[in-house]
Amino acid sequence: MDKNIARLRRAKTTRSHIRKLGVARLSVLRTGQHIYAQLFTADGSKVLASASTVQADVKDGLKGSKNIEAASKVGRVIAEKAKAAGIEKVAFDRSGYRYHGRIKALADAAREGGLQF
Repeated sequence: MDKNIARLRRAKTTRSHIRKLGVARLSVLRTGQHIYAQLFTADGSKVLASASTVQADVKDGLKGSKNIEAASKVGRVIAEKAKAAGIEKVAFDRSGYRYHGRIKALADAAREGGLQF
């Protein structure tokens, strides 16, 4: 089985479970160069907040965009934007990626920023 197909299969089952919970979803996309985070409504129809290493305010002061430090900054920024939107409790959608490295750093920083998973 292809690695990406397996990841998408894992992501699909996670998203179906999150849909049943009925809370906002914090979704993460990891590429070779950047990391992106989006906060969706409970039904998934609208994006409430987003942050990524592509944005100028996030990449200021970073050595690179594909390291743990950059992922932590994205987590802090998405937590601030979620608080501003009135969201405190979210479900973490890791999009089928393993919970380590940049994904873990983003999640930990979002928790420190005040989001509850």
